[in-house]
Amino acid sequence: MVPSLSALFEGFSALEATVAVLAVSVVAAVGMEYVVLRLARRYVSNTDTAYDDIVISSLRAPLVVTAALAGVYVLTQVPAIRSSVLLDPQLLDDLFGRPSLSVIVFVWAYAANTVVNRLVAAVNEEGGRFDFAPVFSNVWTLAVLVGSVGTLLWLWGIEITPLLGAAGVAGIAVGFAAKDTVANFFGGIALYFDDTYKIGDYIVLDDGTAGTVIKVGVRSTTVLTRDEVLVTVPNAVLNAAKVTNESAPGRRRRVRVPIGVAYGTDVDAFEALAVEVALAEPLVRDSPKPRARFRSFGDSALQYELLCWVDGPTRRRRAQHELNRALYKGLADTEIEIPYPKRDVTVTGAVGSTTAESPTDVSTARRDPDAESDSTARRDPDGDRVVDGDGAATGSAGEAQ
Repeated sequence: MVPSLSALFEGFSALEATVAVLAVSVVAAVGMEYVVLRLARRYVSNTDTAYDDIVISSLRAPLVVTAALAGVYVLTQVPAIRSSVLLDPQLLDDLFGRPSLSVIVFVWAYAANTVVNRLVAAVNEEGGRFDFAPVFSNVWTLAVLVGSVGTLLWLWGIEITPLLGAAGVAGIAVGFAAKDTVANFFGGIALYFDDTYKIGDYIVLDDGTAGTVIKVGVRSTTVLTRDEVLVTVPNAVLNAAKVTNESAPGRRRRVRVPIGVAYGTDVDAFEALAVEVALAEPLVRDSPKPRARFRSFGDSALQYELLCWVDGPTRRRRAQHELNRALYKGLADTEIEIPYPKRDVTVTGAVGSTTAESPTDVSTARRDPDAESDSTARRDPDGDRVVDGDGAATGSAGEAQ
C-alpha cells in the first residue's frame, strides 16, 4: 500500500510532496475528528446500550493519531523527499518513519486494552454474570502487551525468533511447576462460560458444603456458609464436582413440610387448615398458592406434605420452622391428632431355681431305732457323741451315722 501511495507523488518536488502529504494528513485527521467520529457518536447516542458509546470514545484518539502520523511515515517513503533531504534514507526511517509507526502501534494497543477493560467494567456494573470477568481483562492486557512488544521489535528489525523459543521453554517449565494453579485458572474459565454460578448465588456442593458465593477469583471461589464461615474451594475442584445452584434460574424455592394425621381425620378440614396456616405465614409467597398433598397411607398416620414457596433458598429453613410451629398449634386447637407409633410390651416372670444345701454345712442325724418316737437326735457340741431328746448320749457320731 505504501509503494502505491508513494507513486502518487512521482514528479513532485520535495517541497510540493511534503506540503501535499502534510495537507492530506491534516485534512484526514480533521475529517476523522469532526465528521466521521461526530456522526458515529450521534448514531450511538440513540441506541439503548452503552457499549457502543464506550467503543467510539475509546477509538477516537487512535483514529486521529493514525490519520496524522500516517502522513509522516508516507513522507519518509516518497522518493523525491528521500533523495532531496540531507539525511541518509536509513537515518530518515530511524528518525521519522519507524517512530511514527511505533507511536501508532502504541496508541492502538492502549486503545484496545482500554476498550476491553471499560466493557468489562460495564458488564460487571450490570451484574449479569459473576465478577470473574476481570480475569479476562488481565489476560487481554497481557496479550496486548506481548503483541505490541513483538510488533515493535519487528518494526525495528530485531529478531524475535530466539525470544519466542525461550518463551516457549519457559512456558513449559512454568506450566509443570504451577500445574495446580493453571488447572484452577482454566477451571474458573470453564465455570464462567458454563454460567455455573455468580456472585450472590446460593450453591450446594456434592460434599454437603452450602453457602452464598461472595468472591470468584483466578484460583478459587469463596463461599460464605449459614454459620458465617468462609470456605475457599479451588476452581478445579468445583469444575469437577456436582454443584447445585439454588439461586438459578430463579431465586424462589419450594418448601416441603411433611406431616402425619391420625386415621379417621376429616381430610378436607385438615387440608383447608394446612393451606390457611401457610397463607398466614409472611415468609410464604401467595403465588404459587400453597397446597396440601396426600402422599401415602402410613403405619399409624395419613402422610401429607404441605407445599409452598419462599423468595430465596436461605429462607427455606426459617419458613419450615414457622410452619411446623403454626401447624402444631392449629392441630392442637382443632383437636386433630398427630399420631405416633405405639408398641405393647409383655413382661413375664423368671422361673426360680432350688439350691441344695451343702452336706458340709448341714449334718443330718438319723434317729436310733432304740430311742423313743418323740425323741430328736442332735449332734453333741463336741462332735463326738449324739445326744437324744432326754440329753442321754446314744453313741458316737460314727455309730449314729
